[in-house]
Amino acid sequence: MTTQAIIEQKVTSGLDCSFLDLTNESHMHNVPRDSESHFRLVVVSDEFENKNLVARHRTINKLLAAELAGSVHALALHTFTTEEWRARGESAQQSPDCLGGSKR
Repeated sequence: MTTQAIIEQKVTSGLDCSFLDLTNESHMHNVPRDSESHFRLVVVSDEFENKNLVARHRTINKLLAAELAGSVHALALHTFTTEEWRARGESAQQSPDCLGGSKR
């Protein structure tokens, strides 16, 4: 199973998500071809209701502790309730270009 599939499975099993979008952004970084080390995760769940941003991120980080301790180098999190997601026009900001490693 790929790292991406594991992340999707763990998040959907651990949270009642109304929307989940996981993007492998490794190609935007100075890593070997076909790497699975940099991800962008958008999660919409009413389980985030009355939780601040830190608590939301801790929820995701706890679900993905093994991956974050292993092959996943970076995980950009965008966490919303259904109401927040609708108010944003059902979109989250894109990740910036990588400026690290040899890309500077």
